[in-house]
Amino acid sequence: MFQARLMIGSADEDAAGGATFLRRDPVTGEVVTVAAAASTADAERAANVAAAAFPAWSATGPGERRALLERAANILSARADDFAAAMTAETGATRSWCDFNLSLGAEIIRDAASMTTAVGGVVLPSAVEGRLSLAVRQPAGVCLAIAPWNAPVTLGFRAIAMPLACGNTVVFKASELCPRTHWLIGDVMRDAGFPPGVVNVVSNDPADAAAIVETLIAHPAVRRVNFTGSTRIGRVVGQVAARHLKPCLLELGGKAPMLVLEDADLEHAADAAAFGAFFNQGQICMATERIILLDAIAEDFLSLFAARAARLKAGDPLRAGTPLGSMISAEAVRRVRALVEDAVSKGARLLVGGTSHDSFMDATVLDGVTPAMRLYGDESFGPVVAVIRAADVDEAVTIANDTQYGLSASVFGRDVGRAMEVARRIESGICHINGATVSDEPQAPFGGVKASGHGRFGGMQAVDAFTELRWITVNGRRETYPI
Repeated sequence: MFQARLMIGSADEDAAGGATFLRRDPVTGEVVTVAAAASTADAERAANVAAAAFPAWSATGPGERRALLERAANILSARADDFAAAMTAETGATRSWCDFNLSLGAEIIRDAASMTTAVGGVVLPSAVEGRLSLAVRQPAGVCLAIAPWNAPVTLGFRAIAMPLACGNTVVFKASELCPRTHWLIGDVMRDAGFPPGVVNVVSNDPADAAAIVETLIAHPAVRRVNFTGSTRIGRVVGQVAARHLKPCLLELGGKAPMLVLEDADLEHAADAAAFGAFFNQGQICMATERIILLDAIAEDFLSLFAARAARLKAGDPLRAGTPLGSMISAEAVRRVRALVEDAVSKGARLLVGGTSHDSFMDATVLDGVTPAMRLYGDESFGPVVAVIRAADVDEAVTIANDTQYGLSASVFGRDVGRAMEVARRIESGICHINGATVSDEPQAPFGGVKASGHGRFGGMQAVDAFTELRWITVNGRRETYPI
């Protein structure tokens, strides 16, 4: 059992009154983390400390910020076993998912380190004689970073690395479902040598989440908010941020379609579909939730795909070689089971899986899914994929866009020019041609459209999100004014 305290000003502290909450292993039910349950006063104090640290940190040169971030990436890699143990205990993750998180997390930190010198500006043309006109990017202030449990290392570091690279200080609100894992992120930054108050970690009881988030967004020193999580909660975060006129980057849910055209490499497509639909038990925002097949190749593809899915059984994540681990809770399994049962009751054909117990569920494939079924439109966030048939490309694109979501998508076809035309018609922030819907690179613009959020993590888009753009002029001669 691990004790995760608040991290404020680089010191571990108890919450007001010593309040705590418990996180249990989703597999065994045993308490694995006793975490500090912050009060709103604790949250305000964290924001105050971050605000006090901002002037010195924002004035720190890019070379020093880069060196600290690179050191953090090295420490993260060295502590892989600590993070893997925390992730498995708190979220039921397999070691392969932990390693994926750790590798990408380190890449994200290193990419942010490389961007410290990108916080610059440009010289603008001016109609005023003798005037030097500049558009300059500067650190914004305190950034509130809120990351989820499903990819806690990757998304946790993504929430804080670029804000820090841009010269902001951070209050990182840990997920209630992985407080130990998110505390370790703060510990890495502290061990890397970030000055006190630059990175602060606040955990809270699930019942207090709304009050803590609203307190932090409302704090006058908080100038930026980024949130990764469900669309339902993202709407709330966005509304609160709008009420306080705070820019908010939202990366939310998805219902990613994978379109398989008649000229696709079906073996490759089946491999990508199995990975995209079932890695981390389908608990990924980019997960392949819908496979849209042209009638001409539907049966051939399904024979290949079903064989792959049938091998993906859920089991103890601590056992080596287990392809699927635990879902986040038994309740999550019940929710996904309800979607499967609804679809079957309305005519869908269960091709593979459907078996579950406790917090485990095997890979599940349903063919013949229609708009009458909840699985057609609801994000499952579990190891189940809906197969939908289409007569032609136009119908396939219509089906792909028939959703409130628009995060990731993929198109498989040997004629890349044609596949590119199809990709352009899909309403999503991300689309991969001949690649899985699950893919991420730190420097790429990552985010969605429609109910999948707005704004982009990654590269210059993230620099824009986490800095203020100012117009500054230097006048070389005395001006004449009209009054």
